[in-house]
Amino acid sequence: MFCIIVKNSVKPGFRDQYLAIMKENARASVANEEGCLVFDVLSAQEDDHSFYLYEIYTGEEALAAHKLTPHYLESRKHLAGLIQDQSVIRCEVAHRNCQP
Repeated sequence: MFCIIVKNSVKPGFRDQYLAIMKENARASVANEEGCLVFDVLSAQEDDHSFYLYEIYTGEEALAAHKLTPHYLESRKHLAGLIQDQSVIRCEVAHRNCQP
């Protein structure tokens, strides 16, 4: 399994708009992509304009396929002016615990 952790710093005044777009993208990713196992949208407690996306895919090829989906491409159009800064951590999932 493959994971990315994305940190997005959103421009002031765009928090709610960002969340609406990312929640829909996350929902569509898990619902419509066989290779997307987890897509969580996390809000930092110390800064209400910092968000983390925690995404687990069956492999790097599933992440590449994710970036070609209509919902991803549509979200990118709307997010372009909202994000001030972004960083990405790419990881192999060494172990995963989850409840059934």
